[in-house]
Amino acid sequence: MIPAITATEYIYSKLGSNASLLPLAVKDIANSTGLTVGSYITGKNVEGKDRFIDEFGTEAIWLGGIPFFKKFTDLTLYKILGIDPKFDVRNLKNKEILEKAIEKAPTEKIKQSIIKASKNPKYTTNLAIAKFGFSTFAAIFTYAALTKFRQKYRLEEAKEELREKNKNKIEKFQSIYTQKVPKAFSLVHKNNKQNNKDISFNGSIQDFMFNPVKNLMILDGSITAERLASSQSNQELINYIIKEGGTWFFMYFAGAMIQNHLQNKAKVPIKLDSMIIESKELKQAFKDNSIKTSLDEYTAKINKDAKDIDIYNFIHENPDNFIVKMAKKSKLIKTIKNTDKIDTRAYIDINDIKDLKLNLEELYNKAPKDDIEKYLKDVVKAKRGAVLKNIGICIGALGVAVPALMIAMRYILPNNREYKVMEIAKQENHKENSLSKTA
Repeated sequence: MIPAITATEYIYSKLGSNASLLPLAVKDIANSTGLTVGSYITGKNVEGKDRFIDEFGTEAIWLGGIPFFKKFTDLTLYKILGIDPKFDVRNLKNKEILEKAIEKAPTEKIKQSIIKASKNPKYTTNLAIAKFGFSTFAAIFTYAALTKFRQKYRLEEAKEELREKNKNKIEKFQSIYTQKVPKAFSLVHKNNKQNNKDISFNGSIQDFMFNPVKNLMILDGSITAERLASSQSNQELINYIIKEGGTWFFMYFAGAMIQNHLQNKAKVPIKLDSMIIESKELKQAFKDNSIKTSLDEYTAKINKDAKDIDIYNFIHENPDNFIVKMAKKSKLIKTIKNTDKIDTRAYIDINDIKDLKLNLEELYNKAPKDDIEKYLKDVVKAKRGAVLKNIGICIGALGVAVPALMIAMRYILPNNREYKVMEIAKQENHKENSLSKTA
C-alpha cells in the first residue's frame, strides 16, 4: 500500500509546489482582500463593492472556471465519443512506453480504454486540445460577462448613492458603460479559427495543457488584457497596471525565484517534496538503510545511457524500491485509489523520477554519520521555513504593498482623488437636471 499522507505533509507540499493551485489561491485571497480594503478607504461604499465583485468574482472564475469546464467536457463530449478522459495523451509520444502501459494496466477495463484511445492518436490528441481550448475560452468569456455585469452594477450603485446625498428624484438614465466585447476578446474571436490551424501537439502546448498553473496563465493573460482594454478612465487604467503587474510577478514568477534562492541558501538539502521530507517513511529508510539500498539498486539497473522506457520498466518492476514508493506518495506516479497499483492511463514524467533520485541521493550523501534524527529534523524545519517565507513575502507584496501603492497613486497624481465613476455619475446627473429645467 502507498504510505498514508498526513495533513501537514499535504499542506506544506501544496504550498511549496510551483505546479499547485493552493499557493495561488492563498496569494490571490490576500491580494483581493487588500485591494478591497484599499478601495473602501479611497472610494467608500461604491468603489469598495465594485472592487469586491471584481476581485472575488474573478477569483472564483479564475480558479474554478477551467476545472469546471474541463469536467463538463469529460461528462459530455468524452462520454459521447467513448474516450476515457483519464487517459493522458502524452503517453502517445513514446510507443515503447505506450505498449508497456497497456501491458501493465492494473485492470482489463483500463487496458481496453488505453487501447481504444491509442487506436487513432491524432483523433485523441485533437480531442484533448479541443478540451483545453474550450475550457480556457469558456472561462475567459465567463469573465467577460462578469465584467459587463460589474460595470452596470457599479453605475447603478453610484446613481443610488447620489440620490441619497442630493435627495433628488433622478430618473434612471441609460448606462454610459454599454459596451461590446472588449478589444482583447474581439481579437480572440477574430484569430481563433486561424490559430486552430497552426496548433500542433508540441512541448509548449503540453506545458500549458497539463500544468494547472500555466493553464491559469492563459486565462490570467486574457483577464489582464480585458481589464486594460475596458478601463473607463485613466484612474482605472493606472490601478490595473499596478495591480496586474504586481499580480503577474508575485503570482507566477517570484515564487520560483524565491524558492530557488532559499533552497540554495539552506544548510541542508530541501529540494524534495514536503510529502517526502515530512514523512515517517523517510526516517525509517535512514534507520534501516533502505534508502541506500534503493539508490544502489537504481544506479545498478539504470545507467547514464538508459532510455525512458528503461526507467519506466524499473518503476513497474521494483514497487518496493524507496524511490518508487516516494514517487507514488508525492503523486509523481498516480495510482488507483486506495491501492499501490499504477494507473497506466496517467503520464509519468521520467525527468521527475530522475530528479527525485538525485534529490534523495543528495539528502543521503549530506547526512552525518551520527545523529540522523537531528539531521532530518533540521531538514523539516528548513523546508517549512522556506515554504512559509516564500508565501509570506508574496502575501505581503500582494496583500499590502500593491494595495498601498494604488492608494498612494490616488493622492499623488493630480485630479485622481475622487472615484471616477462617482465623478461621471455627477456629470450625468447635472446634465439630466439641466434638461429637465429646460423642458
